Amino acid sequence: MSKLRARGEQIRTFILKNVEQYPDSIAQVAATEFDISRQAINKHLERLVDEEALAVQGKTRNRRYKIKPLIEWSDHFKIVPNLAEDIIWSTEIEPRLGAMPDNVMAIWNYGFTEMFNNAIDHSEGSVISVRLSKSAADTEILLFDDGIGIFKKIQIELGLLDERHSVLELAKGKLTTAPNLHSGEGIFFTSRMFDDFDIMSGGIYFSHKFGEQEDWIHERKQVSSGTGVWMKLSNHTSRTAKKIFDQFSSGDDYGFNKTVVPVKLAQYGSDRLISRSQAKRLIVRFDRFKTVVLDFEDVDNIGQAFADEIFRVFQKQYPDIELVPVNANEDVMRMVKRAISNR
Repeated sequence: MSKLRARGEQIRTFILKNVEQYPDSIAQVAATEFDISRQAINKHLERLVDEEALAVQGKTRNRRYKIKPLIEWSDHFKIVPNLAEDIIWSTEIEPRLGAMPDNVMAIWNYGFTEMFNNAIDHSEGSVISVRLSKSAADTEILLFDDGIGIFKKIQIELGLLDERHSVLELAKGKLTTAPNLHSGEGIFFTSRMFDDFDIMSGGIYFSHKFGEQEDWIHERKQVSSGTGVWMKLSNHTSRTAKKIFDQFSSGDDYGFNKTVVPVKLAQYGSDRLISRSQAKRLIVRFDRFKTVVLDFEDVDNIGQAFADEIFRVFQKQYPDIELVPVNANEDVMRMVKRAISNR
C-alpha cells in the first residue's frame, strides 16, 4: 500500500471515529489533526458520502455529517424450549455482520451468545427482541426481553437490600442466580470486551466504557419491565477476547481469579462509607478471587470501621487473598493503612 493511500485511509478512519462528536465541525477538526487544508479534508468527506458511509445535511459551511447505517435489522424471538443462542447467532446475526476481522467477530460471537442465553435462562419473559445497526465505523446490537428485570431478579435471588446492590455484584463478576447452569462470568467479560456496554432494567441503568476501570450506575424513571442490553464495538478494533480474559487472570492460573471492584458503587446517594455493614456488603464473594483490586476513584473518604472490616477483619480471615487499593486519595489511604497496621 502506498504512503499516500495509507494516509488517506488514516484520515477517513479519523473522520468516522470522530464525526459523531463533531458533526458540524469535523472538517476543521480533521484539518487541524493532520495539518492539511479543509479543502483536502472535504475531498475525503465527499468520498465517504459517495460510499454511503456518511450522510450529509445542509450546504457549504452549514453542513452537518453523521454516520450512515449500512445495515439496520430487527426481529423478535419467542422464548420457547428449543430456542438456542448459537442457532440465532449462526443463522441471523453472523451473516448480517458481514466481513469483519476474526478478532471482532469473535468478540461479537461471545457477547451476543452470552447475553441472548442469559435472557433465555433467567429473564422469565416470553420474547427477546434484537436490533442490529452497522455503519462503516462500528456496530451496535440491542437485546431486550420482557421479563422480570435483571437487577430485580438478582436482588430477589440473593436477598439484597436494594436493586443498586445488584450492580455492585455484577461489577465483581462470578455472579449467577443459577450456579448449575452458569459460571457467572458472561456479563462481566462481555462488559469489558465492548467499547460501550449498557444494561437498562427497571429504575437502574448500568454502564461500562472500555478503557475506564469504573462502572457507572444511574437511577432513572422506570418506564417498563424487562431488561435491555446494548453493546457497541468498532469494526476495526485490535482488541481480542483473549486479552480481556488475561487481564483478569493472576500468574500462571488462567482461571477467572482477579477482579476490579468500583468501591463507589457501594455508596448510595450522599451516603458515606463508614459502617461495617456497608463493608460487609462490599466484600460479599471476595473469597472467590485470588486478587481483588479495590478502586476508590471518586470516593472522598471512608470510615474507620469500614476500612477495618475490609483490610483487617476480612484479610485475617482470608490471608491468601490479595487486596489492592488503587486510586485512593490521602484520606482514604490513611484509613486503609491504619486498618492494615492493626492486624
